[in-house]
Amino acid sequence: MAAGPNSDNVCMSGLNGLSAGGVEGLDSGCFHVAAQQPVLYTVQESLNLLSLDNKSLLRGLLPDSFPARLAAEPGTEKQRRFIIIDENVFDTYGPQLEQYMQYHGVEYEILPLPTCEPNKSFNLIFQVAERLEAFKLNRRKEPIIAIGGGVCLDVAGLAANLYRRNTPLIKIPTTVMAAVDASIGIKTAVNFHGRKNKMGTYCAPLAVFIDKTFLKTLGDRHLSNGSAEILKMACIKDGELFELLEKHSAELIQTKFQSPHASTIMRRSIQGMLEELEYNLWEHILSRLVDYGHAFSPEIEMAALQGDEALLLHGEAVNIDMALTTQLAYQRGYISSEERRRVFGVMRQLGLAIWHEVCTIDVLMQGLEDTTRQRDGIQRVPFMKGIGEAMFVNDIVREEVELAAQYVSQLHAEQLAEAAHNGGYLANSITPLEPVPQSVKQFIREPAMAH
Repeated sequence: MAAGPNSDNVCMSGLNGLSAGGVEGLDSGCFHVAAQQPVLYTVQESLNLLSLDNKSLLRGLLPDSFPARLAAEPGTEKQRRFIIIDENVFDTYGPQLEQYMQYHGVEYEILPLPTCEPNKSFNLIFQVAERLEAFKLNRRKEPIIAIGGGVCLDVAGLAANLYRRNTPLIKIPTTVMAAVDASIGIKTAVNFHGRKNKMGTYCAPLAVFIDKTFLKTLGDRHLSNGSAEILKMACIKDGELFELLEKHSAELIQTKFQSPHASTIMRRSIQGMLEELEYNLWEHILSRLVDYGHAFSPEIEMAALQGDEALLLHGEAVNIDMALTTQLAYQRGYISSEERRRVFGVMRQLGLAIWHEVCTIDVLMQGLEDTTRQRDGIQRVPFMKGIGEAMFVNDIVREEVELAAQYVSQLHAEQLAEAAHNGGYLANSITPLEPVPQSVKQFIREPAMAH
């Protein structure tokens, strides 16, 4: 048996054989290496992280742990921390963060970054790497801390993974989107050649600390944006979560996710997401429920980039995708008209638009084509089969997408007309729709009574 790091025979002299094939390579010239890398990370709620009596950010690495483990308590040695933070988050919380580090005697450097979709590129990775090198971080003891939304955490994750071939990272999401989706998996990425998340790695964080008090400073649009990923899990996996959203969507936005119902909803969403990720972290299984809402949306989101402005946030593009696939599922008879009505009703309550003018049929089909290519030439698109259950389809064609797009865009136009008569708001919605695009106004008519 081959010697391993926990073996009493680590220092044995001579050739002792590989795990796969022993010493056969000496005769054949063909050597086989077999190894496993365990993954273990913690996703933990920790309220008021920047309170001086909360010591979560002082927890470092458990000595000699493999994989790297988060220590249960702060170390006794002098602490050092390199902190990557979204510049908008820094504007709000920077003084409190600096006060925290100074109070606890931490040597620190804070790097605010303009982390938004239009500049999610390797330029930010290089900025992080240069500052990390100057800080002379000890990756065996000093985890990087990243604080921000999904783009910030994606960038920080990739930079940490590349620097010294993986430097431990603690993620602190400050948006709903990041808390329930972007922060809790192991994917890192930046955009490349106008394509979303084309350059990236799989790299587990050391830990994720979720502090929903950060959500108090979010605007309604960003609260709604993150809610789309919660709705995703409800539609294809968790009927009870869907019912909670039906009852409490307005409350989520009104309380900025600070209510007891919000905690229950977030925990169910996170639990469901982690259940789907845990057995398939490296995506060797290509049929993934968590890809619901992600067949057309990457192309939609990139089509909505205009220079430095993102006309659609990630969750908004995902919701448009879900609106399309909801209608596609209805057209195929997988869901009833009542189930379709309920899904569109929750989208409406969450203040999520179901359409955007960038969604031409060519954009939609290009998105599906790119998705199919990534999934080894098979569409593997999740569809609802009733609320809270799903199936995968591999035969979506242009004609049915055109039909679904026609229905959804017309429904959206009717909603815009309704909002125009109601101060910008939809009935049963807590947030106003965006201003009516000029190109859509020609289609607006008085809303139909039912759909």
